Amino acid sequence: MIGAAKRAGRNRLRRLGQARELRRRTPPPLRYDPSHRGPGLVYYLSPDDNKPSGGIRNLYRHVDLLNESGVPAAVLHSRQGFRADWFANRTRVAAAGEVTLGPGDLLVVPEYFGPGLHRLPAPARKLIFNQNAYHTFAEVPFDGTPAGAPYRNCPGIEALLTVSRDNAALLRHAFGDLDVHLTRVVVDERVFHPPASPAGRRIGHMPRRRAAEQEQLLHILRARGVLAGWELVPIDGLTEAQTAEALRGCPVFLSFSEREGFGLPPAEAMASGAYVVGFTGLGGRDFFDPRYCAPVAEGDLLGFAVAVERALRRYEEDPAAVVAAGRAAAERIHSAYHPDGLRADLTAVYRTYRSPAVPA
Repeated sequence: MIGAAKRAGRNRLRRLGQARELRRRTPPPLRYDPSHRGPGLVYYLSPDDNKPSGGIRNLYRHVDLLNESGVPAAVLHSRQGFRADWFANRTRVAAAGEVTLGPGDLLVVPEYFGPGLHRLPAPARKLIFNQNAYHTFAEVPFDGTPAGAPYRNCPGIEALLTVSRDNAALLRHAFGDLDVHLTRVVVDERVFHPPASPAGRRIGHMPRRRAAEQEQLLHILRARGVLAGWELVPIDGLTEAQTAEALRGCPVFLSFSEREGFGLPPAEAMASGAYVVGFTGLGGRDFFDPRYCAPVAEGDLLGFAVAVERALRRYEEDPAAVVAAGRAAAERIHSAYHPDGLRADLTAVYRTYRSPAVPA
């Protein structure tokens, strides 16, 4: 009887947790008026979340670049007056309750709101900005949903946008009837760049990512004496500028990426001159190159431990070689993931999907 009561209690808590998650993933109510005539805006729907998030940072950056390019756009939040402020921005924002969508407008919806797509106005023209294809079906149950959910049965979807070649391939495989466009991530060279002088013996890591595996890895490294003389630098809950400063102080960074759309932390670490060791998170296969970092096979804890030990020993024996590899990584990231490249990606997308009624 006690066991049954505990199971019932756990099931009840699980259902409550699922209900809360579905509420978070429900987009705000939006009005649509077929007679509405406006300038034809691109609205990027965003969660009202002010915790550091590469995904929300990308939404704001898209809107900034579109406005700079002459395409009127705004980030659309639920709450009036809300703005993400953990990074410097003057991005145009709007509140859902103040907006009426019309035929000339285009609504860009993150994959986060996938379970609630059916609540959006059916006639509204939509693009899905899927920044993590591995989360496409989160909170979308297999039982009770049609084939191709959550996208194929949602009226108004015209195409999918994503952030890596890895994710684009997965989305094209799953949704062959929808066009998929790559809009690259930006790693801002003005913020993330190598230090003027070599950093000390510090190892950067983000402690909340795959926390249990991190504990195991650190235990292994400590047991072997590998961490002696090195400082572990946890990077968590910092602003964009603070994160960049912390990364510049770490010649080595441990990547615990997992099922990522792209994997900003290791990319930002590389851009800051760190030698990155660890998991690609799959999406990071776009930029993990063994010529300037140490990719580890997914879930291979032993391989991870060996790769870290090898990297730290190399730094102790020849620090200039590790610093040079980190700077090569920075050059690679800066040359591939820059604002001009994203601006070109967005220009190609919105040349196609802006309403014909709106001048290009």
